Amino acid sequence: MRSTISGYTRLPKAHKAAAAGITVATGAALAFALVPQASAADAHAVAVKPVAQNAQDFGVTQHDELAKAADVAAGQAKTDAKAKTTGQAKADQERANRSEARKPMAAAKPAAPAKKAYANNLDGWIKESLDILHAKGVPASYEGIKRNIMRESTGNPRAINDWDINAVNGVPSKGLLQIIDPTFKAYHVEGTSWDIYDPVANITASCNYAADKYGSMDNVNSAY
Repeated sequence: MRSTISGYTRLPKAHKAAAAGITVATGAALAFALVPQASAADAHAVAVKPVAQNAQDFGVTQHDELAKAADVAAGQAKTDAKAKTTGQAKADQERANRSEARKPMAAAKPAAPAKKAYANNLDGWIKESLDILHAKGVPASYEGIKRNIMRESTGNPRAINDWDINAVNGVPSKGLLQIIDPTFKAYHVEGTSWDIYDPVANITASCNYAADKYGSMDNVNSAY
């Protein structure tokens, strides 16, 4: 029931509550209408956008990325430098090979003939003497030399005659072919020993003397 006091109409409690409810509801609706509504796209963007926890975390991440990039660049530079060095070395070697190939080949020196070996006996002494005599153009034969040796000394290179006229005169005959010292020195053959008792030197000097006096040792059949 409504009552009126001094021109005011007093509402019952029930009516007051209803009026208050209408007022609150109206205010809420007005407040809600005044707030802008976000679109579905804006809501999605907000939902998926990563948020850095703080500035320090962002700095560390950026530093790590820069360090990795520097390592990659350094590795690539090292690889490039190695490839360049290897390529340069290969090119230098190829140039050296080409230069070596263009060089004229030196003529091969003929190998020195092996020195002929001779037996250290009468057979070897005669053969070595014959090679020397023939190289000098002095005529002689194996048979003629051996025959005269056997008559003069029986093949003893140290033989000496101390009783003939040469011995009496102080110049005894010596060696395989019994030659005296002055004759040995006068007819010594270059390349042989100066020792009159040396078998090869004695034979070559005696044959050189016989060739000069008799044409060849082959022509000697007695004391000469």
